Amino acid sequence: MRMRDGGTAFRPSPWALVAAILLPPLGVFLTRGLGPAFWLTVGLTLVGYVPGVIAALVLLLAPRLMPAVA
Repeated sequence: MRMRDGGTAFRPSPWALVAAILLPPLGVFLTRGLGPAFWLTVGLTLVGYVPGVIAALVLLLAPRLMPAVA
């Protein structure tokens, strides 16, 4: 898939999407590693399962909302 700016679109692996639904921090870890996005997902999952799943799916499907730290 090509984006308007000429770059390629980011697509998470199917395993990361399944992991994001079953165990949200794992799904984020598989695609982004141990960064702020991972810890945000851990915190939201501890508050409640549904907020963790929503955050993980948003972070995987719309990665521009929270850029990865280099």
